[in-house]
Amino acid sequence: MPPRRRTDPAVGRAAVTTWRDHPDDLRARRTAVRFTLEELADVAPGHTVEVRVPPDGAVQAIDGPRHTRGTPPNVVETDPETWMQLVTGAVHWDDAVADGRVSASGERADISMLLPLQAVRRRD
Repeated sequence: MPPRRRTDPAVGRAAVTTWRDHPDDLRARRTAVRFTLEELADVAPGHTVEVRVPPDGAVQAIDGPRHTRGTPPNVVETDPETWMQLVTGAVHWDDAVADGRVSASGERADISMLLPLQAVRRRD
């Protein structure tokens, strides 16, 4: 069963739009990050990879062996700005990993196949 959403999708999409127009809007960014993490967990439910975007949120996703204690074996960590760029398609996964903006450890930590997230792609 996918995790229960805490962010209304309409509110989340609006926050992403606000973030695009005003990247320094802290409230919009925090809501957008939480929404996109929830979206990732909805698209790829599971407990194999922990995706961390401190200080705004974290989620477990990707089907596979369940992690229950200690440091997860598969972790993705990045800052909120990079995360938003990844989920919206402004930055490519390989580039963000190569230049150190994303830390991805573990054999299942490559989540590039899920990015950008469909729910936040521009609809121009």
